[in-house]
Amino acid sequence: MCGTCGTPATGAATTAKTASAPRSPCNSKEPAMSDPSLLCVVAARPNLMKMAPILAALARQAPAVRVTLLHTGQHYDTAMNGQLFTDLDLRAPDISLDVGSGNHAQQTAEIMRRFDAVLDTHPPLAPDCVLVVGDVNSTLACALVAAKRNIPVIHVEAGLRSGDRRMPEEINRVLTDQLSSLLLTSEESARANLLREGIAPERIHFTGNVMIDSLRQQLPRAVQPETTLRAHGHACPPAYGLLTLHRPSNVDDAAQLQALLQALGQLSCQLPLLFPIHPRTLAGLRLAGLEALLARQAIVCLPPLGYLEMLGLMQGARLVLTDSGGIQEESTALGVPCLTLRDNTERPVTVSAGTNTLAGTQPATILALARAILETGGKRGRIPPLWDGHAAERIAAVIAPWLAARRGTP
Repeated sequence: MCGTCGTPATGAATTAKTASAPRSPCNSKEPAMSDPSLLCVVAARPNLMKMAPILAALARQAPAVRVTLLHTGQHYDTAMNGQLFTDLDLRAPDISLDVGSGNHAQQTAEIMRRFDAVLDTHPPLAPDCVLVVGDVNSTLACALVAAKRNIPVIHVEAGLRSGDRRMPEEINRVLTDQLSSLLLTSEESARANLLREGIAPERIHFTGNVMIDSLRQQLPRAVQPETTLRAHGHACPPAYGLLTLHRPSNVDDAAQLQALLQALGQLSCQLPLLFPIHPRTLAGLRLAGLEALLARQAIVCLPPLGYLEMLGLMQGARLVLTDSGGIQEESTALGVPCLTLRDNTERPVTVSAGTNTLAGTQPATILALARAILETGGKRGRIPPLWDGHAAERIAAVIAPWLAARRGTP
């Protein structure tokens, strides 16, 4: 299932389970009920990459804060979710809603219903604040429940805008920011977006890109491409490109998906492409009858991979082609040229400063840009401001005194 869209992958269960009973929040000492409390929400793969360093920084810098980790279950595929907890050294969630899949309305409503019930059923865990990250359905759903209960919301990665309201994520971003009391941004353009939308400047803090914290911390543990490919029965080519696709606009439209695959097949004759296939994309391929087309091309199909495997493949790639926001950021941090197969991006700094180029979705343009990168080496870019591996420390440094001030504690 897509991290932002509720459409189920083929064979995925569509019946959500009852939320599991919460465990005690993770602390090195028995928490005092007078200590400030923070409930942190995760739901999908990118959320975990952002949350892991935040929880570690809070444990170091603000041990008095009682932190509860809640997983909505929006991502439930083991390869795309469960393995990440291990890869990122992230503890198991205290509360699991086990929501599963559904369309946007169904999934958002079910998350709201179950999250609201958790807050009703377990008053000892009633938080002083709810922290959400990113732009998935769970982000907005939990922010809505918290706001209606007059619980302040903190939004990490606030202010990112693509300008395209047809994207479900854009709606999630805009509404979550309007509901948030504290908005922590990952790139400088986000502040201007928020001010233009009427957010008070004192609520906005530029803390940097916490996703890059995880990348820097875990890069020494990245799995070598040869090891990953061997594990799946393939030899590693001396040079390769890395391809990911999962956006509904690219994989749900059979004609669009076929046109992209035909263009990428032509490119693969010059540069073999490694293609970890997202469950949503696999469902689209099967529905459109395009698996045979894919099999005839020099595209190496792989199952969804763990974070450390993807890091290794990305670091070793000559070129990345993607429609993922997070991979735009990671390729910029790694200095690997990236072509984004979309007409817009909510992460403009990856284009203005980084290695990213908006390629759109027209096959001829994609091929021309890719071949230019193979000839010239492509954009090398620079690391954007505050993408230094210390964003989580700055986030904790903002949150801890803010929570203490709300509690009236010194």
